[in-house]
Amino acid sequence: MTDPAKVRRHAERVRELVASVVRSQIKDPRLGMITITDARITADLRDATVFYTVLGDAAAQAGTAAALDSAKGMLRSTVGKALGLRHSPTLTFVLDDVQDQVKHIDELLAAARNADAEVQRLAAKAEYAGEAQPYRLEDADEAEEAEEAEDGEADDARGGDRR
Repeated sequence: MTDPAKVRRHAERVRELVASVVRSQIKDPRLGMITITDARITADLRDATVFYTVLGDAAAQAGTAAALDSAKGMLRSTVGKALGLRHSPTLTFVLDDVQDQVKHIDELLAAARNADAEVQRLAAKAEYAGEAQPYRLEDADEAEEAEEAEDGEADDARGGDRR
């Protein structure tokens, strides 16, 4: 078994290496404003998946994907030499749709805010289905009389009035 910490270190190193090579050595004009966001490597250290984002429209994303695909061999050899592994991991590039996910989450949060505001608005106008106080309350005079009667009974139980 491969140590998970070792796999994480190699994945982080792959991400750093690919970002460095893309920034400094790849001179392809199709390469857009790219950011390497993450890299994951299998436990056997043979396959690495590199996630990236591209600033721009679909054409810029397609051009960047083509540029990365054409530079895959150079990137793989650079990563293999730097990692010092017996086998250089194969690189797979995946467009990370973080922006779409962020937009979707923002839409969900806005919908939740609107639903909460609607519930608050409805709660402000709400009225009780029955009475506001559903429990029976004794009148204040009746409560005092009941209390005095209980005190009198307690005195009788103790033997009456002591003088």
